[in-house]
Amino acid sequence: MALKIRLQRHGAKHGPIYRIVVAEATARRDGRFVEILGHYNPCARGQALPFDINTERVDYWLSVGAKPTNTVRTLIKHSKKKLTSSPDTASVQEPSTAEAVS
Repeated sequence: MALKIRLQRHGAKHGPIYRIVVAEATARRDGRFVEILGHYNPCARGQALPFDINTERVDYWLSVGAKPTNTVRTLIKHSKKKLTSSPDTASVQEPSTAEAVS
């Protein structure tokens, strides 16, 4: 059973929205899948995010042997790049207890 990480098309006729899924290589494009890993909206505008990927699950499926398609490979690279460039939330200082009491 060869697995692929690929796009599954949803949305309207001229407004596609894609799910990033793990599916068997023999399954149809919009057919049966194993797991949803995220989504990709190529027409995103304004506050909408163009893509959202669960990188922990992607790393798991890659370690098991799933092969990403070219487009998904590019999205994974951009997602990991965005994660490394975003500021850490752990570095934000907590307010001291004296300030919280007053």
